[in-house]
Amino acid sequence: DILGKVFTGLGKPKTEKDKIIAEKSLDINGAPINPYARDYPDEFIQTGISSIDGLNTLVRGQKLPIFSGAGLPHNRIAAQIARQAAVLGEKEKFAVVFIAIGITFEEAEYFINDFKKTGAISRSVLVLNLADDPAIERIATPRVGLTCAEYLAFEKDMHVLVILTDMTNYCEALKEVSAARKEIPGRRGYPGYLYTDLATVYERAGRIRGKKGSITQIPILTMPEDDKTHPIPDLTGYITEGQIILSRSLHKKKLSPPIDVLPSLSRLKDKGIGQGKTREDHADIFNQLFVSNYCCL
Repeated sequence: DILGKVFTGLGKPKTEKDKIIAEKSLDINGAPINPYARDYPDEFIQTGISSIDGLNTLVRGQKLPIFSGAGLPHNRIAAQIARQAAVLGEKEKFAVVFIAIGITFEEAEYFINDFKKTGAISRSVLVLNLADDPAIERIATPRVGLTCAEYLAFEKDMHVLVILTDMTNYCEALKEVSAARKEIPGRRGYPGYLYTDLATVYERAGRIRGKKGSITQIPILTMPEDDKTHPIPDLTGYITEGQIILSRSLHKKKLSPPIDVLPSLSRLKDKGIGQGKTREDHADIFNQLFVSNYCCL
């Protein structure tokens, strides 16, 4: 019943049409998947973006963030992935949970209209938190969306792709709440538990033994001043399994999407390619492409 609906950051229906009859109530805090119960990420998720599908393949159960910067088209890429993403196999049930954190009213309208215009809304759940909403709501928003994803994946046996944008706004809300509580700050004023808090969000992705469904995450974050050593991208990199880097120089050259394939990495790409998954010569092709890119430098 939640598919095709738009919710606020606290999980309330956006309009009268988005009201649902709840089957059950769940704690939005959930819990990271027990490592012993985890199944290894496997199988290919097609995003429709060749630089990801061909060179930095996304695998079911993986956490693959996109590192962007202010002014780069990460919102357009997020919407593109949401409407194009698919799993191979006609019998596989697939859904998208789109979580937007601290976005403007114009951005919210763009996402809603794009999902409805392309028909992607029918297989999607949208959880939208606006920039003028309270900071404490921004902290709850990803947890609301991930609870929806867990319900679809582990109770309805669906393969769920969760897109979170922008995790930088989430971290800024954590910083604001921490300062209001007069907690001792850590690096650059962020709370000392930032790593632990991010892990409680990211580690809710994965596959569980004995369950057919899976949760795959694409967190999107904007790096302040394009600084990869900033605490947010730095800690995100420790928790997740790779990163997709958006390049400002490629964006200025009008290349779309401006993905810089050389510093980008999917640590689990070998698990989602090859015979029976993509194509038998997939590994050989992306190795040749990487070599040709390095030779051009």
